[in-house]
Amino acid sequence: MGKHDKALILWFDDILIEDVPLVGGKNASLGEMHQKLMSKGVSVPNGFAITAYAYRYLLETAGIEDAIKDALAGLDTSNLRNLQERGKKARDIIRNAEFPQELYNAIVEAYRKMEQDYGSNVAVAVRSSATAEDLPDASFAGQQETYLNISGPEAVIAACKKCFASLFTDRAISYRHDKGFGQFDVYLSIVIQKMVRSDSASSGVIFSIDTESGFKDAVFLTGSWGLGENVVQGAVNPDEYYVFKPTLKEGKRPIVGKRLGSKEIKMIYCEDNGNGETVKNIDTTPEERGSYVITDEEILTLSRWACIIEDHYGKGMDIEWAKDGDGKEVGTGELFIVQARPETVHSQANKQEIETHVLKEQGKLLATGQAVGAKIGQGKANVIHNVADIHDFKKGEVLVTDMTDPDWEPIMKIAAAIVTNRGGRTCHAAIISRELGIPCVIGTGDGSEKIPSGSDVTVSCAEGETGNIYEGLLKFEIERLDLASVPQTKTKIMMNVGIPEKAFVEGQIPNDGVGLAREEFIINSHIGIHPLALYYFDDLKAKAASDPKVAAIVKEIEARTTAYPDDKKQFFIDKLAEGVGRIGAGFYPKDVIVRLSDFKSNEYANLVGGSLYEPHESNPMIGWRGASRYYDPKYKPAFELECKALLKARNDMGLTNIKLMVPFCRTPDEGRRVIEVMREFGLVQGENDLEVYVMCEIPSNVIAADSFADVFDGFSIGSNDLTQLTLGLDRDSDLVAHIYDERDEAVKTMIKMVIDTAKRRGRKIGICGQAPSDFPEFATFLVECGIDSMSLISDTAIKTRLLVADKEKELGIS
Repeated sequence: MGKHDKALILWFDDILIEDVPLVGGKNASLGEMHQKLMSKGVSVPNGFAITAYAYRYLLETAGIEDAIKDALAGLDTSNLRNLQERGKKARDIIRNAEFPQELYNAIVEAYRKMEQDYGSNVAVAVRSSATAEDLPDASFAGQQETYLNISGPEAVIAACKKCFASLFTDRAISYRHDKGFGQFDVYLSIVIQKMVRSDSASSGVIFSIDTESGFKDAVFLTGSWGLGENVVQGAVNPDEYYVFKPTLKEGKRPIVGKRLGSKEIKMIYCEDNGNGETVKNIDTTPEERGSYVITDEEILTLSRWACIIEDHYGKGMDIEWAKDGDGKEVGTGELFIVQARPETVHSQANKQEIETHVLKEQGKLLATGQAVGAKIGQGKANVIHNVADIHDFKKGEVLVTDMTDPDWEPIMKIAAAIVTNRGGRTCHAAIISRELGIPCVIGTGDGSEKIPSGSDVTVSCAEGETGNIYEGLLKFEIERLDLASVPQTKTKIMMNVGIPEKAFVEGQIPNDGVGLAREEFIINSHIGIHPLALYYFDDLKAKAASDPKVAAIVKEIEARTTAYPDDKKQFFIDKLAEGVGRIGAGFYPKDVIVRLSDFKSNEYANLVGGSLYEPHESNPMIGWRGASRYYDPKYKPAFELECKALLKARNDMGLTNIKLMVPFCRTPDEGRRVIEVMREFGLVQGENDLEVYVMCEIPSNVIAADSFADVFDGFSIGSNDLTQLTLGLDRDSDLVAHIYDERDEAVKTMIKMVIDTAKRRGRKIGICGQAPSDFPEFATFLVECGIDSMSLISDTAIKTRLLVADKEKELGIS
């Protein structure tokens, strides 16, 4: 028998991870981190465990075990009313039991010791820690209750009774049954931990891997104002942050994603209102909703801690953090880790197979939110507003509700899909749906109003970051790919990527890097404002008083940039750097070739404020676009912001795998002028491994390829524009669309000419146009020409790789 086997109380200093049978998963992990990781800089608030032995001692001494067994006799977890009745009886038995004096005294004595360290009536969290918690194939976390801001010994004893009773919540009983555990196989320990005053600051959740894609090199953080329960329960749409681990460990600052959440409420302390409630939710202010809850430095600190914790445990981790905003007890502004457990979804995934759900039909869009996972589910929508009504839910239906908590789990496991109005990617609904492997759309705002109960719906998480709920049962297919069967090719098969949110998924498809990363989607979707309107924002504000049109633009810009009240230019720099950085991170360390902005004037005019800065052109397709903008005094300030963003991604984030590409460069002299302007703004060709390519999309790029090779490190053929300009047609015109064909002899001759020149000059050459994706024979033609790489959309990358492998084998290329 171990020395602690009959201990009623154990302090974190006495507990290690192997003590799960004594103190449960949560306590064991807190003790492990308190003893072994605080020396590495990770802060963990002190506390103690009420042991699993103490729980057994309570059952035996109070003589209530048989009564609980009687209450659970005839349990049928498939009958929700039966489950609810028996669970309530079991909980009432424990709540009404008398605590043995020895246990009562031990808890009070330990609490008094905390008062000595932190002051009279110190506030603590009383949390459950089940002995079967957080196994590799099952997470018991969240099955029992948590009580926050508990002060005074009598209040602590009362909370402990409720915590012990919560071992028999309906959801816990059901979960144990589903996982094959007997109802008395799992014992409950309790965490008594010093509260971090995040009620006056912020808190949230960290995953040491990406929760959606399983991408192992990203830390994913969420955060909101106040206590962390709202984030865990999904009561708020929190801020979201992504950090790239490999370059973080090299001392860089790779925050590759920041998304502002709406954060409409926050949980704070309150006086006990007589029913044991010591916390409440209040509305956040407009300023709180419009700002990030932690600084970049704090994001990086928490991410470093996540890496330390992950490295210590040797597996992906699910971590809860809190920031102290009080200063009287723990220290103003300090960050703390208050929980860490193994991540239980992607750690169990089969990494040798990729499963892709593909929607084959379009339908009427009913609601949108954030996609959790990448699957498609469908069935009858069942809109349920109150957990008391879950017994009306049938297997295979789509659950639509405001938000879920563990009480909903008995029906979540039988749902075809889940839709919630509120919540972020680390909320309860998101975590459980991932564990169950079902599609979930969170944070729709009004899904329970827009989706008719009883109607057939299709819930699609297979279309990127946005999850869509469609009317009707739409056709979809599931494609499975065995990664071991994908051959290597001498011709590099790269990818065209424009949406940063897809990079962590697409980077796991066999590839040789990114041949074309487009900035346009990032600028359109993540910024939405003309760069010059941001650069000259102070001038616009001055004009707004006398010009209603400008005033409307200023108002829109301020609404989109609330987190940047003083520096609108930095908004553009950060958002573009994050988008490009996320693509760079998803494919690191492989080359990611980022094409500089290639909007046409009519497209720029559609951005907020764009009409103030853009000319009207009769044919923007061959007008002021690409290289000709960058050195022009009218646009050069905007290009400065672009260069600073790319410099941030490469230097500050450490993503030197990012290479740059100049579009629509008409002459070698133009190329030299662009290179010089880039140098002026800190992007120096050859410095820090920076390569600069040119798009080959104008006949002059082919005819003068030798001269362009003097300026650039390589070429990328843009077959769309090259076809258009070789054949002298407008590819947007329906009248001549029938002539447009990349396989035309003239176009193919152009392509072969530039490949020959590039090979002779020792320059890299690839293609990033659509042709190899659309036409298999075009791909084999490029192999015959000796092209170095093809960059394709993700849907056709594998198919084309197989085709290229066959062609190389036929030609004896290895």
